[in-house]
Amino acid sequence: MIVNVAAYRFVPLSDLPVLSEAVRTRAERLALKGTVLLAPEGINLFLAGAREDIDAFLEWLRADARFADLPVKESISGQVPFGRLRVRLKREIITLRAPVAPHRCRAPAVEAATLKRWLDQGHDDAGRELVLLDTRNAYETDAGRFAGAVDYRLPHFTALPDAVLADRERYVGKTIVSYCTGGIRCEKAALHLAALGVGEVLQLEGGILTYLQDTDGSHWEGDCFVFDGRGAVDKSLRPVLRGEGAEDLA
Repeated sequence: MIVNVAAYRFVPLSDLPVLSEAVRTRAERLALKGTVLLAPEGINLFLAGAREDIDAFLEWLRADARFADLPVKESISGQVPFGRLRVRLKREIITLRAPVAPHRCRAPAVEAATLKRWLDQGHDDAGRELVLLDTRNAYETDAGRFAGAVDYRLPHFTALPDAVLADRERYVGKTIVSYCTGGIRCEKAALHLAALGVGEVLQLEGGILTYLQDTDGSHWEGDCFVFDGRGAVDKSLRPVLRGEGAEDLA
């Protein structure tokens, strides 16, 4: 069986060419495939390989103090869902085009189990109304989303700031929980919404993948689109369809 891992960490990085070469060399040595993005604001990776090779890579990466507590989401597939290994340097590991700096100030988060409890009871622990904000692209929400979530049918992540600004009154006085596949987009989105001063803003810790991993999947409808050859995973994180050309992280 193949182990698929997804992870990111917003952390200041200054040695990008050296780090990029080290990551590439180690991943190639372990025959891993997937995508690793590196930028001054941090790291974002989706990798797949044999259990012992994935574990060896993560042990090596976490030996770097900047990634020591890197949280990882795992799922299993029958084959490697990536065609090759790519290690890329970028200006941002995820582009929002808004003045936020998650590598300097992290957005407040809500754990998966707590969000499930809030959804079960219909409000947060302070009695405030919840608004779930899907920060993903329209083709991702077509596969599945949280029941009742705000879905702006985004063509790309950079369209989110304008969509939220035009709909600002929806959020005033409420508890907003932004979410995405693995946590990276909803973390930036939460910082942006907080700067608008629209309400209590949280990100879903670890995104949809962690929610499905840590809960029974209640309140989630459909499947979760993933950026690899599996196309999507179900509530048990098992592949449900075969995608084509889906290896770019968005």
